[in-house]
Amino acid sequence: MKAVLDACVLYPTVLREILTGLAARGGFTPLWSPRILGEWEHAAARLGPKGAAIAAGEIALLRAGFPHAECAADPALEARLHLPDPADTHVLATAIAGGADVIITLNLRDFPTRALAPEGIAARSPDDFLMAFWLADPKLVGAVVAKVQTRTETISGRPQPLRALLRRAKLPRLGKALASP
Repeated sequence: MKAVLDACVLYPTVLREILTGLAARGGFTPLWSPRILGEWEHAAARLGPKGAAIAAGEIALLRAGFPHAECAADPALEARLHLPDPADTHVLATAIAGGADVIITLNLRDFPTRALAPEGIAARSPDDFLMAFWLADPKLVGAVVAKVQTRTETISGRPQPLRALLRRAKLPRLGKALASP
């Protein structure tokens, strides 16, 4: 399965690391465009020069880790597409150009089924997307999340309770599922 990762799921570090961790273990093939990565960098720049520099480094690491994930949207294709937010048509065009099955986004209302279905693409929230993987392979998803949780605790220097960490990452259902005995 190929999935376009929208900028809104790449910018929060924990969410990005869970998604790309699952992709690195063969769960799915991630896709993005230079413009999607640029949106992430622009959002991080709001934190100041340090935020932009960190994002640029993380983007370089992501490109190195997934060298075949980047595909540019065809401007002619983008011009024929219509979404509620015209600024999101490049995401759909990237999905079409990359042969994606799904767009992972927190902005589901901007990607209505009526616009995506003719292209054979669906939009899913990261929580729904990851829950489907957890239902199919709880050990795989659990291992990826545990690694991200450990890394987050190491960086922050304090414990990061799983449910709270995943709730902040916009993954409340996954957090509940993983925290259940």
